[in-house]
Amino acid sequence: MVSELWTYSPTVNRDTTDLVGFEVEVVDGRIGTVDEETAEVGAAHLVVDTGVWIFGKHVLVPAGTIDRIDVREHKVYVALTKEQVKDSPEFDPAKHRGDAAYRDELGNYYRGQNMGI
Repeated sequence: MVSELWTYSPTVNRDTTDLVGFEVEVVDGRIGTVDEETAEVGAAHLVVDTGVWIFGKHVLVPAGTIDRIDVREHKVYVALTKEQVKDSPEFDPAKHRGDAAYRDELGNYYRGQNMGI
């Protein structure tokens, strides 16, 4: 179950399209654009630049929270609310790749959001 948070759902049509620059939509609106992505097995995620919405904050969004990707519209749809994203642990650019403890902290937060993951 833990790895499901860091893996794209089989229902998400994840092809080889580069998602950098895609808009990110949550259930209650737009939160920003994809600044970085990784499809690393067991650690897949997006780094989202929230721009002025939450004062230039970057957030890490695990692949398992993604509902769908619309390549034609250049949008990624995430099964979170703005509040859940806003309250997520602070993004740490020095730790987001390869730091298991940091990934565990993020995973604990997102699993606690009643997402069924």
